[in-house]
Amino acid sequence: MSFLGHVVRFIVAALVLMLVGLLVPQFSVGGFWSALMLAIVIAVLGWIIEAIFGKKVTPFGRGIVGFIASAVVIWIAQFIVSGVTVTWLGAILAALVIGIIDLFIPVSTPYEAGRSDHNRRSSDH
Repeated sequence: MSFLGHVVRFIVAALVLMLVGLLVPQFSVGGFWSALMLAIVIAVLGWIIEAIFGKKVTPFGRGIVGFIASAVVIWIAQFIVSGVTVTWLGAILAALVIGIIDLFIPVSTPYEAGRSDHNRRSSDH
């Protein structure tokens, strides 16, 4: 994915987080810059979890483990990003809403993007 692709992905993620802040009680995002920083922190925490535990325990994954990992990452991220307030219930509901939104607006994970780039390069030869 190109640099511009990453920028667009984070802007879309920030807008989704702002929408989630309007829809989900006990999940508050201060504004666009807080939402953008939150999107970046969630991505970084997700990449760290994926590097340590593997693809099956990533917040980007599907299923109950991915859902729980997403809720934990969202809850932890509030301590890193100012202007964000989340309770445990808010993190769980936000993970649920983000998962539903992701069904309609899928965003590839860095892991998947790297694999598809690698596969495309391999097939070019």
